[in-house]
Amino acid sequence: MRLLHRTSPWRALFATDELPDPSGWPSLVSPLREGLVSLGSAPDLAEAHAWQGQLVEALERLDLPAWRISQLVSDHNDWLYRRAIALSLGEMRGQGWGDPPAAFCVLTLGSAARHESLLAPDQDNAMIIADYPDARHLEIDGYFQSLGERFTARLDAAGIPLCEGHVMARWPMWRKRLSEWRAQLEIWTAERRTKRVQQANILLDFHPVYGDATLAEALAERVAGLVPSSHLFLDEMASLLDELPVALDHFGRLNGDDEGAPHERAINLKHQGVLPLVNAVRLLALRHAVRPPDTRSRLVSLVMQEVLDAGHARTLTTALERLQGLMLDEQRLALADGRTPDGWVDIARLGEDQRQLLRYDLQQIRALMRRARKP
Repeated sequence: MRLLHRTSPWRALFATDELPDPSGWPSLVSPLREGLVSLGSAPDLAEAHAWQGQLVEALERLDLPAWRISQLVSDHNDWLYRRAIALSLGEMRGQGWGDPPAAFCVLTLGSAARHESLLAPDQDNAMIIADYPDARHLEIDGYFQSLGERFTARLDAAGIPLCEGHVMARWPMWRKRLSEWRAQLEIWTAERRTKRVQQANILLDFHPVYGDATLAEALAERVAGLVPSSHLFLDEMASLLDELPVALDHFGRLNGDDEGAPHERAINLKHQGVLPLVNAVRLLALRHAVRPPDTRSRLVSLVMQEVLDAGHARTLTTALERLQGLMLDEQRLALADGRTPDGWVDIARLGEDQRQLLRYDLQQIRALMRRARKP
């Protein structure tokens, strides 16, 4: 696999707070140019979020692969976050709250942090606040509680729903001073307790989306220094891999768990394909203090550290790309039919070659899970 990294110019599309001006773009990228023209230069959050379906269509017409489209959808969600937070801060200043009383950093978590989101994700976010004296807690935390409530409400109104599990910066559990986050990590990783591992798993894929990124870097350093030696914690994380098996039976045939399935031909490739791969790669990355949060970069780093061989890592990267492609195709059909996109894929729509490749990819992920369970 390619180990040299070069940033793609596509990633600059939503990198600033202003939407790009497509007026001088060449006809080669006319699908995207037309989409941006139709969106306008100053859409509200709801209009900008609703436009994502059109964005995906334009990128498909430009022959971008699903994994790249996933990155750009995630980048666009980052833009929506930044806009929602900036609007909330401006509103607070107008109401007399003033400027933030301490440095802070809003984090996205999970697939958003890995920049592997597809369509219709919910919110998973957290906040790090620079350390301040306990005597100022009501004043300072009260400010950031209001900020968290406001920007998450704005995103919800725009179409990115509140997290049903309450994993958001509006709640104290996910809004802490840096020293408190460090102490929280020590508590979570000290023992082999399922609930603590599950909570830590939510946090351990994080990305700074707004504010002082050095706070996120300090937390990443703490994770890299603490987790690789937390053997009981990692053992429990390995055992939890069994909670999300791949969609194969004992004979290697496609077989979903059917829980919540919309019909008998449906397999949830998010829960029984992508997440087993992501979870196994995360476990290996944590064991070896790998810093990047995204699965592709983690696989490259694991090759560099000789944890995985390049051929296996390339196979797993291809598997992730194909799973994202199948899910994105199904999500586009859902949008066209007026349904909410999700992780279910109708395997009856797949050709025999696609089903064979899907079985092969899931077999490779199952093999990785066995590898990840070993200390």
